[in-house]
Amino acid sequence: MAISPFAMSMLEQEARSLQTRLARVRPFALIEPMVPAAALLPAAQSAVERYLVLGRRELHDLVAGFLTWLRGARYSASAAQAQRRFTFVRLKFNATLTQFDLFNDVVTQRSEHENGVWLSGLDVVAADALELPGDYYQAPPVICYLDRGPGAAIRRARTRLPGGGESPVAIVRVPRERMVGSGIASSLIHEVGHQGAALLDLVTSLRPVLQGLQRNGGAQAVVWQLWERWISEIVADFWSVARVGVVATLGLIGVVSLPRVFVFRLNADDPHPIPWIRVKLGCAIGKALYPHPQWDRIGRMWESFYPLDTLDAATRDLLAQLGASMPGFISLMMHHRPRALRGRSLVEALDVKARQPARLALLYRAWCSAPQRMYRAPPSLVFAVLGQARADGHVTPEDESVVLAKLLTHWALRATLDTTYMCADAAYHARAAKATWQHLEHRLTFQ
Repeated sequence: MAISPFAMSMLEQEARSLQTRLARVRPFALIEPMVPAAALLPAAQSAVERYLVLGRRELHDLVAGFLTWLRGARYSASAAQAQRRFTFVRLKFNATLTQFDLFNDVVTQRSEHENGVWLSGLDVVAADALELPGDYYQAPPVICYLDRGPGAAIRRARTRLPGGGESPVAIVRVPRERMVGSGIASSLIHEVGHQGAALLDLVTSLRPVLQGLQRNGGAQAVVWQLWERWISEIVADFWSVARVGVVATLGLIGVVSLPRVFVFRLNADDPHPIPWIRVKLGCAIGKALYPHPQWDRIGRMWESFYPLDTLDAATRDLLAQLGASMPGFISLMMHHRPRALRGRSLVEALDVKARQPARLALLYRAWCSAPQRMYRAPPSLVFAVLGQARADGHVTPEDESVVLAKLLTHWALRATLDTTYMCADAAYHARAAKATWQHLEHRLTFQ
């Protein structure tokens, strides 16, 4: 049965309405007011805008194609067929707007007083924590935003977005309650570790090794099964400890300090380790990377917060088995040599020598007498130094917050000015080159 004129008109009007609303979706550069220091870095801004422009163009073509089909199918298609096609177009339209809203939520916070600039500073920290000497991968832009809740999360670059397509940037959600203190480094760099692990394909390369140990583990098979299940989160914790030292584990304690029933809960579907064992593993990783008495001290403190004496025998036995397997498990991660690292081990690539507690303490003393040096240091190293000073009792939470707020502002401003300078310098050289060629052309023409 052919489409009635009324149905034809209604579907056409609805489709044209989609095009009209799509035209109202403007680039972020035109609608988001913010100071320059709070803006996304050009690589992130251009990647997001390019992705959304292509999405809008694709959707516009989809609607236009539907209108063309509708006008040509006036007598050959039924109303039900036309409605089915239009429903698909509208679902695609809503999915595209969902992606716009996802990035809009991130970008809008950049206009908040102080928070916008601090978020830009966190972008710089994240980029530094993701960078590895050795050119092992091309790191994607990282964008940070704040949200409620104690934990952080990441939408990794090149992963699927709602409605289809791959995210052009990594988006890290950091807890608002941690602004501003060194503990935010624990949350932020753990999530950065997820992105780094994906770029190096660490989880995929570690899983077969752990599965082999599980098959040959005998009575210990369940232990290796759990380590294999949790490996994604553990690798991110490893990255965090390797980049910022003790503040990674202290920050983790702040996140998983929950009612006792949750601290010892084993959920078969949860990729996160049992919180109690996760903190103990963080201490063990720290002790292996950075030998120091502080790790045992933190471990004993954690045990005093959540003693094992009231647990049932089966749970205590499982925790004991996991604890006994930690040295071998950590050694496996430290000396793992994925193909992406071209023969180097994970611990070599992360360059942990620069984060030893004694060196961090020495840097803190040097920076106290010459604070300007702190502003020139890599941001992740600064968080490691301040976190170590906090653990050593040399800096108060109040002073730490003031210093970090200044540092985040400085990093945001420096990144903005560096980018502006490079753009201006490139424009100057482009003009100079053009003038030179014009001069040469003039000489050649009139010789």
